[in-house]
Amino acid sequence: MNEERTGVATVGGNPITLIGPELKVGDKAPDFTINKDLTTEASLSDYDGKIKLISVVPSLDTSVCEAQTRRFNEAAAKLGDQVKVLTISVDLPFAQSRFCSVAGIENLDTLTDYKYRSFGKSYGVLIKELQLDMRSIFILDEKNTIRYVEYLKEMTNHPDYDAALEAAQALIK
Repeated sequence: MNEERTGVATVGGNPITLIGPELKVGDKAPDFTINKDLTTEASLSDYDGKIKLISVVPSLDTSVCEAQTRRFNEAAAKLGDQVKVLTISVDLPFAQSRFCSVAGIENLDTLTDYKYRSFGKSYGVLIKELQLDMRSIFILDEKNTIRYVEYLKEMTNHPDYDAALEAAQALIK
């Protein structure tokens, strides 16, 4: 059974329910099953040995999500090959692919939680009422320990890009 958390986030000022645990710095990152495209699945182990900056957006077809993805795409090019930047949404793979080609997104992996909502449930970001993943940022070290986490209180707000990027850079040896 999945834990439900109320009173922790809003969408347009309206309260929502998040499904799953609230993860904290120092926690071992839970595994997940997610899709790279319609039929190819991925999991946390696919990124073993890398620092992971996981940028979670509700949908790439919104202005804040687009800005967040563009910002981390630019940063990914500068972070080097020790860091893998992942953008996760519940958009269908076709929409993600179209967005990336139009927006010139090529330095990060877009992954979709559309099929199982496994990431959302495991990381405590699945919005019960909307079946979207709540905007959030997770940074995991090479051994999948959470080193930074930001759960946004309001879905339409931007995350703290600078703090997230500083946390990722601090892990680079």
